[in-house]
Amino acid sequence: MMTDTAHQDEVATKIPEDVILRVNHLVKEFPISRGVFFKKQVGAVQAVSDISFQVKRGETLGLVGESGCGKSTTARSVLRLLEPTSGEVWFRGARDDGSVDDAVDVASADREVLRALRRELQIVFQDPYASLNPRMTVASIVAEPMMVHGTGSQGDRLERVKNLLEVVGLSPEHTNRYPHEFSGGQRQRIGVARALALNPQFMVLDEPVSALDVSIQAQVLNLMQDLQDEFGLTYLFIAHDLSVVRHISDRVAVMYLGKIAEMTDRDTLYDRPMHPYTHALLSAVPIPDPTIEVSRKRIILEGDIPSPSNPPSGCRFNTRCPKAETGKCDVDEPPLTELEPGHWVACHFPEVVQVV
Repeated sequence: MMTDTAHQDEVATKIPEDVILRVNHLVKEFPISRGVFFKKQVGAVQAVSDISFQVKRGETLGLVGESGCGKSTTARSVLRLLEPTSGEVWFRGARDDGSVDDAVDVASADREVLRALRRELQIVFQDPYASLNPRMTVASIVAEPMMVHGTGSQGDRLERVKNLLEVVGLSPEHTNRYPHEFSGGQRQRIGVARALALNPQFMVLDEPVSALDVSIQAQVLNLMQDLQDEFGLTYLFIAHDLSVVRHISDRVAVMYLGKIAEMTDRDTLYDRPMHPYTHALLSAVPIPDPTIEVSRKRIILEGDIPSPSNPPSGCRFNTRCPKAETGKCDVDEPPLTELEPGHWVACHFPEVVQVV
């Protein structure tokens, strides 16, 4: 019988050097308890249910879906801001000389290893108004990760803060200001500067522009792309706006009720989607051409999203799917299958539909 150490070594050797992150069978459940004094678990919310994917070094993987489908929970479980119920999250960093490190399972790493990994794995949160401490100055906010990890002297940290503010498009003279003195877009730039403080390799962008005005969204997205090119960053980009995802992502994974329904490169997903859920999502994206927009057929999904505490049997989309067949879709769960090179679909009846 293979030991746990031997299994980890085997998995680590199977991760290609160009892959920075590989997620295997990730599960995250939140217990449902009843009782006042003697709480008893009576169920669980299956926020993320046995998903697997990988992210290549230097690319942006977009994770999209309706609110409540498990996108943010997936991202936070990958970073272990939330403890995964089960599964593996293999991270393979790189050294300054360009060589790669051995893969480490973030999900099972002990406290010391996890602390070291925090330097390489960072996140930009969705709400720039809630993610910055209103009692701290910009200098303190951006320098805090460096202080926690004991990087540099106080003077070195202040100089690093000023450089980072310039990198994200803010004035170094703003170091002594407080978050309430900035607009939403400027606050998000401060959050980006904080995430860059430790020179990370992998960043989660958890709907970084959804709380911003439309006029500011493009500026922040362009900033993220410029930073990716300059520092060689890898992104996991969480969003529900498919137009935004198309602008920034190299590959896209579509989630529904804790499962990945479809995953492929950006152009293939928008030009040749195969999953009925993806068809419906793309049909709701407005087209800036009145002639094309009038002739398009909207796909309206009937019914409500099932509860993640009691998901339907078989395919989780079968209760709302216009192509579902009784006795098949409501009984057998379709596996995520590679139907074309790099195009993965979890559907019993996949079909290419032109929705744009």
